[in-house]
Amino acid sequence: MARKDRPAKKQTAASRKPNGGDKPLRGAERSAYFARREAAKVLRTVLEGDARRRAVGSIKSLVYSPSIRNKRATFALVCETLKHLPVIKDVLRATNVLNSKWKRQEELLCVIAYDILFGKESSATGDAEKLLLSRKDKLRSALVHLLEKKRVKHIKELMPQCKISDMPKPRYVRVNTLKMDVESAILELTKQYAVDKDDMVPGLLKLPPSTDLHKHPLVLNGSIFMQGRASSMVAAALEPKPGWWVLDACSAPGNKTVHLAAIMKGKGKIIACELDKQRVKRLEATVRLAGATNVKVKHEDFLKLNPEEPHCSKIRAILLDPSCSGSGTAIDRLDHLLPSYAAVLDDTGNSDRLMKLAAFQKKALEHAFSFPAAERIVYSTCSIHQIENEDVVKSVLPLAASHGFQLAPVHPQWPRRGLPVLDGSQHLLRTDLVEDGEGFFIALFVRKADKRPEGYAERETCERYRSKRFLRKKMDFVNYFFNNRFRMLLYPQFRFKKQR
Repeated sequence: MARKDRPAKKQTAASRKPNGGDKPLRGAERSAYFARREAAKVLRTVLEGDARRRAVGSIKSLVYSPSIRNKRATFALVCETLKHLPVIKDVLRATNVLNSKWKRQEELLCVIAYDILFGKESSATGDAEKLLLSRKDKLRSALVHLLEKKRVKHIKELMPQCKISDMPKPRYVRVNTLKMDVESAILELTKQYAVDKDDMVPGLLKLPPSTDLHKHPLVLNGSIFMQGRASSMVAAALEPKPGWWVLDACSAPGNKTVHLAAIMKGKGKIIACELDKQRVKRLEATVRLAGATNVKVKHEDFLKLNPEEPHCSKIRAILLDPSCSGSGTAIDRLDHLLPSYAAVLDDTGNSDRLMKLAAFQKKALEHAFSFPAAERIVYSTCSIHQIENEDVVKSVLPLAASHGFQLAPVHPQWPRRGLPVLDGSQHLLRTDLVEDGEGFFIALFVRKADKRPEGYAERETCERYRSKRFLRKKMDFVNYFFNNRFRMLLYPQFRFKKQR
């Protein structure tokens, strides 16, 4: 019996040769090709955000997003390319590679150039690879000339040096109690890791350093969030009660927002404001992942919110975590690899930017005091600079007092407090960049009971009365149902006795 010819297997976009040939990519060659493209995409997002001083996300969060398939190879390529970026750009400029045709793909050329000059030599799998491989000798010659010009012997001498603590940093995860209770999360995680409860923040767990949870099912389904200890202290300091209206003034990426939702047990309302369009998308994704149904995301400038509007006049707690220098999380976010990092830790060389940030932070904090029903306001930054922290708080104290607010202790058991440059500095909280692995600052303002706006007590009494009345009616209905209808359904003899 004649054997039928099978139809040729159709090539997919992933298996087809990228340079237009018929030979498909296989194994490591295919993986490297796509990793370079994914690394170039992340690199462009990172550099654009760094240039605007408004990052969409950290390097880690961008690489470990669902859209990146080959995460490990992409992460390594992005980090190594950023480390060598100044040298790579000098070499590309010297060889006139970045002409009008290839300028739009500068990030991809940088990634491939890293492979050719410092990593594994690329194969000619795409047009960009072919271009640089055809000029391989010129690229290496330009590198040698650059070393001679700078009068150095090794590439490392041309790369910016960064002092990073060698102390291992634990991996912290916060249990999202909207989806899972803490004990169940511990039970699941202890199958693979040693887990300890944090003694500061309820629901925060400590795992061994370098624990990789990016692909863990509990992370992927939003049952736990990878969040640093200092970052988790912020929402815990605000302590909003279930049923309150809360405002998160500068919300993205949303970890603190959904932490607030968990503290409030999903009850009440959280208005989450974010001005940047790209960051709004990230915020919405975080809220969906957490299952925080009481969060309302607003693509709006917090400074333009009218405190007298009906929904704003109900707000009783405000979390203000505005844009800052990010100097306290630079190492954890891998910001030390970015072109702007040298200026971030330098007060003198970057004073103009810090002053502009401090002016914005002060304006935002002053606006928070104008919300009539606000009882608690937390101001936090991930900065180590006094100008963004204690100086901002000190500058608003007279205005805060005029609205009935005063500084209150933040996590009193924490040992490191604010710099002694203002009255009440002992109430402020600082974390140390070296000892704690993060440099955060938290201040809590609480409105005095006798300084709350007129009619507040009556409104609060009315709310309690309505709540009690509702519960009373609910219990009356339950008692009636169980004592009569339900009993008669279960025990027919009661109906017969009644008929007789």
